Amino acid sequence: MPAYKDKRTNKWYCQFRYRDWQGNNKSKFKRGFATKREAVAYEQDFKRQNEGSLEMTLTEFLYIYERDRRPRMKLNTWISKEYVINDKILPHLGDKKMCDIKATDIIAWQNKLMQMESGAGEPYSPTYLKTINNQSTAIFNHAVKFYELKKNPCHAAGAIGKKHANEMSLWTSDEYLMFRQTIKDEPEIYHAIEMLYWCGMRLGEMLALTYDDVNLEKKTVRINKSYQRIKGKNVVTGPKS
Repeated sequence: MPAYKDKRTNKWYCQFRYRDWQGNNKSKFKRGFATKREAVAYEQDFKRQNEGSLEMTLTEFLYIYERDRRPRMKLNTWISKEYVINDKILPHLGDKKMCDIKATDIIAWQNKLMQMESGAGEPYSPTYLKTINNQSTAIFNHAVKFYELKKNPCHAAGAIGKKHANEMSLWTSDEYLMFRQTIKDEPEIYHAIEMLYWCGMRLGEMLALTYDDVNLEKKTVRINKSYQRIKGKNVVTGPKS
């Protein structure tokens, strides 16, 4: 893994060949390193990520995971996954090599999660623990399916949390009709809540409605998009389902 010094700039550069994850031979040239060690380290990191070598750390593999998965997801879906990855997974497992992460490492991480508290000082809900665990499982499944990781350590460790939340207390029709009398003098709020209650749509779906979506003659509403406010921008996507 040679590195070379540019006599004109007094900087180091590396030039090497590598095989990408599809098996194609390619070349790479990168200049501007202050030291030989930095140039060599760049080459090593580049090859691990682009050849799909599972000697890379989980943090390094997640660059590949994002490259593969992000274009296939809605922006808000990826942002939710990204938060879980950066805040809940990487601080505990990010420095470990993919090939070295064992079921015991996953169990230790899961135990920490179950002892952690939310910003309100409450333990994480079982459904949130399930969401975090599912994301870690998805990452390792991707490595198994496409990058020849021998097995998913999350499967051996077992799951935490639960899929369904505790039973919710819902308004009956009579209770709702009583409530709506308190907002009848606020037409914007009244009609918004009417749509949410009777149509069962999500908040983002209601906020994305336009006049063209409402057919007063047929008495129908078309739900084909959803609105979110993401990183200070208005984003309209297809509905969740």
